[in-house]
Amino acid sequence: MPENRLSGGEPAGPGIARRDFLRLGGAGLAAAATLGVAGCGGGSGPTETESGAIEVIYSTSPSAQAVIEDLINQFNADHEGEIEVSFRPAPTDTSNAFDLLLTQFQAGGGDIDVIGGDVIWAAQFAANGWLADLSDRFDEGTRGEYLEGPVEAVTYDGGVYGVPWFTDAGMLYYRSDLLDDSGFDGPPETWDRLIEMARTVQEDSGVEVGFIFQGANSESGVVNGLEYINSFGGSALDPDDPTSVTIDSPEAVAGLEMERRMVESGVTPQAVSTYTEEESQASFLNGNAAFCRNWPYMYALGADEASSNITQDQIGVAPLPAGEGGQSASGLGGANYYINGLSDEETQNAAWEFVSFMTQEAQQKRFALESSLLPTRSALYEDREILDSVPVISLAGEALENTVPRPVSPYYSDMSIDMADQFNDSLAGNISADRAASNLQEAIQTIVDQG
Repeated sequence: MPENRLSGGEPAGPGIARRDFLRLGGAGLAAAATLGVAGCGGGSGPTETESGAIEVIYSTSPSAQAVIEDLINQFNADHEGEIEVSFRPAPTDTSNAFDLLLTQFQAGGGDIDVIGGDVIWAAQFAANGWLADLSDRFDEGTRGEYLEGPVEAVTYDGGVYGVPWFTDAGMLYYRSDLLDDSGFDGPPETWDRLIEMARTVQEDSGVEVGFIFQGANSESGVVNGLEYINSFGGSALDPDDPTSVTIDSPEAVAGLEMERRMVESGVTPQAVSTYTEEESQASFLNGNAAFCRNWPYMYALGADEASSNITQDQIGVAPLPAGEGGQSASGLGGANYYINGLSDEETQNAAWEFVSFMTQEAQQKRFALESSLLPTRSALYEDREILDSVPVISLAGEALENTVPRPVSPYYSDMSIDMADQFNDSLAGNISADRAASNLQEAIQTIVDQG
């Protein structure tokens, strides 16, 4: 996604190399877990405002700031004299926001009480005791009202450390007009079928590219590589045992082979190994590609004549194809609400009141309608006003139901570096898919064992 959105697919921001940043996020976290946290951010009790209300500081990306501030004002009015929430904009780039929080946590917790943050942060922060366990508050019954994937992303080691705010899922975009002209009555359901259809559309229409996606040596490339692996029934870690590395499996190898086959078949250019979301959307919206894998936000760009040479009427959206013996699997993006586990008890209680308010259906609906943030509450996918105003929800609801989180591990940042390297080498044809999987089995197992 674009850098001003919290999806987990963004490249690291300017001023810090991605590899250095991720090493800080992984090795730094492991070191902090070993050495302990110096001090406690909330040991002296709650901070009170002049009116005697408990102050709660909330920080997240300012990309939806207008809606956020309006809802904060509404909450404060309803809790006047009891709780007062202050908004502190975080860096718009998710990696820079993570870096800032990491520094504050390692220094003793900082003064941010509620965090609106990336879906991949939960395990990394929770493993160090930096997030409040919300299992009793965000109970099993309430969790059942949410999409399964976002709930899985906040679950770590038997605890629940966040509440899903909005979600993202990898989706298949296609030129519906070109498919119609070639006699196809719908999008492909398998990767093999996508290759066949892309070739036909290229031949019939003369469109330059059959299929484009994100294959760069980046977090975007990791998400895409895992989607291929997951769609064949493979995984990087055993979902039930995050210490068990499973990436050197026939299913995972088949997924990486299919990703490389997109290039070898000629429907995808070799340059895809350098593509992030920006290059992919430019190719598709300029009318140069028949199919494109991207996040939900891209659909709205089709309505902007300044950024698109095609119209929304020419764009179809569907779940990503399945691999042989597997099923459609979309990488999970989005953001969650986290509560600082180092804030004092009274402040955590007040913070929960705010999180509970912000995740109610009415508030999630406002974010969907006014900021095009896809809700995490299942019932809102049947809300007629949302379906009419944010059409990508109705076009891609199935994809949102098929989301798969990236490996939930406190050492994910280190794992991501190695996956980005090996996935990219496999896609570029520098090494075989089998070798990439074997290399990753050894590298990730070492990370888990050392952690």
